[in-house]
Amino acid sequence: MRMGRPMRVSGLYNSKRGEFCKLVYVHRDSNGAPCVNGESVNITLSRAGKLAPDDFDFRIVVSSDMKYETGDFISINAGETMLRIEPGNMISIVCPGFIGASSRADVLRPIRTGVLTVSDKGYAGERADTAGPALEDLVSAVGAVVERRDIVPDERDIISRKLVEWADSYALELILTTGGTGLSPRDVTPEAVTDIGDRVVPGFGETMRARSMYYTPRGYLGRGIAVTRRKTLIIAFPGSERAVRQCFEAIAPALRHGVEILIGRDADCGGH
Repeated sequence: MRMGRPMRVSGLYNSKRGEFCKLVYVHRDSNGAPCVNGESVNITLSRAGKLAPDDFDFRIVVSSDMKYETGDFISINAGETMLRIEPGNMISIVCPGFIGASSRADVLRPIRTGVLTVSDKGYAGERADTAGPALEDLVSAVGAVVERRDIVPDERDIISRKLVEWADSYALELILTTGGTGLSPRDVTPEAVTDIGDRVVPGFGETMRARSMYYTPRGYLGRGIAVTRRKTLIIAFPGSERAVRQCFEAIAPALRHGVEILIGRDADCGGH
């Protein structure tokens, strides 16, 4: 959820160059370290009027009354750029993009997430899993943190038990599965998901199929589905990395809002 009212970035200061910037591009280098305009830097977040440590390279200054905590996400311009607050108010780059001195900034609480790959061959070590890691990368763009990940065979009861464990014992707020949504006799993920769900959320499956139809006339054969189990949203994606990326792009705009409503935090948008 958004923590507090929307704020603005009030300053961008490059300590290495000793200058304030009006617009910068933040991204990651090949090792995942933060960069500003192609230059490797340490980025820190601070409130207006508050001094940051002397050993910073680049400072993002936000409104003095903005409330945030370690682990929260900073969404710049409605998620076009996504940052994460690390210990010591240091910043890591989740989604690269531009930040201007007057950019809108929202603080987002992390969504506790699990990614489950359903694949007989993946479970047996006969096929590399690329769809699961792709989902992990994609879901971070909506302010999610993947706390659980696993690969299970195409067995209905095993899939169901894992989902129940993650939803009930680990209290995950979002679970994404990949694989087992086709028409093969071994494709039983939709059945396993509905076995343990309280309510079906049809829009996710409908939207994923509509997006798949844009790429292939066989898209309507997919049986992707979404259900809720108490305060956990569970969404079953196709098994290929390409299909996962296509379908996630389609549902991403509503995904975070759906989780926030389900867990009862949407009404708190006016406060921390």
